[in-house]
Amino acid sequence: MSASDSGNRSKRYTDLKTYWRNRFGCTVYKLPVDAGFTCPNRDGSRGTGGCIYCDGRGSRLRQEGPLPSVSEQIRRGREFYRNRKGARKFIAYFQTFTNTYAPCDQLQSLFDEALAQEDVIGLSVGTRPDCVPDEVLDLLKGYARNFHVWLEFGLQSISDGTLLRINRGHTAAEFFDAVRRAADDHLLICTHIIAGLPGEVPEDVLNTAQALASLPIAGIKIHSLLALSGTALGEEYKEGRLTLWTQEEYVRTVCDILELLPPEMVIQRLTADGYADIYLAPAWATNKMVILNAIDREMERRDARQGCRYRNNTGTAPQASFR
Repeated sequence: MSASDSGNRSKRYTDLKTYWRNRFGCTVYKLPVDAGFTCPNRDGSRGTGGCIYCDGRGSRLRQEGPLPSVSEQIRRGREFYRNRKGARKFIAYFQTFTNTYAPCDQLQSLFDEALAQEDVIGLSVGTRPDCVPDEVLDLLKGYARNFHVWLEFGLQSISDGTLLRINRGHTAAEFFDAVRRAADDHLLICTHIIAGLPGEVPEDVLNTAQALASLPIAGIKIHSLLALSGTALGEEYKEGRLTLWTQEEYVRTVCDILELLPPEMVIQRLTADGYADIYLAPAWATNKMVILNAIDREMERRDARQGCRYRNNTGTAPQASFR
């Protein structure tokens, strides 16, 4: 990211909306798209039942009936964010389940359809590190030479023990390999992690953050762990076998993570939310703005900024930039 991308921000971390505004000169919004994909951790290819925190229902659109076309989903989202948020440019966010889990020609057809829509300037493609064969990466790298493209890897933790515990269905080594193969001057990589996973303490989450800080990753999403009805994790919570973090533990750990990450890494998310009809706990996570404000206050209390404890492999401030 160039110096102009990191300027004009009031927060103590590099938030996504400001990053886009500085880069494109206008308000940019993601438009969620459900293209009907499934997951190899559900269909038996890598496992069944999915991750222990996932209820498997997918998007609200999927729950309502047959999915509209990609272009129709984008049209609806574009009108909403134009009218409600003043957005002028849009990223088509292929969000639901594993959005590279299909033949490459099918993916190309869906992505082409999205990029052909009015004011869509790029893609964000959510997937797993075990679902990015080289031909799919080549497709995305090709788009990234002309559009703004993010590849989002669900990781959650760098600990293989934790990945096994949450039935993630892949290893940390597969993640490292996927990042190595995806690394490109144009394609932007974002990684999802969860703070508060079963068996993990804050030090484990910071180990994950430090590992990500050493990789060619341009963005991160940090999620709070949620117990939802209809999930294995939700059952553990109901049976009293799961202890969830307090708000204070979560806020403190997120601020520690921000201090360790490269200052130019784009923070795409700092907390999570779940469907209200199946939400169990923690009660403090139901209001995202309360959590975001608490993180801002804690960073101010510390007089800290993103990257203040980051050191690259040479022990100096980073020089690399993301396009």
